[in-house]
Amino acid sequence: MSEPTKPPMVRCPSCGETVPYRTDNPYRPFCSKGCKAIDLGAWASEQFRVEAKPPAAEDLPD
Repeated sequence: MSEPTKPPMVRCPSCGETVPYRTDNPYRPFCSKGCKAIDLGAWASEQFRVEAKPPAAEDLPD
């Protein structure tokens, strides 16, 4: 028999706790429902943003 493989360990993006990255964790990559909610709240309040650059002039329609 082969040994079961250990799941990779990741840091929770909210609190930094090291947790196993497993498919049975519905909150992955977060450690808990609370940390997932904190992250969602930060996006909703625009604390996090995805940088976007305006299109170049040659990419705009005439």
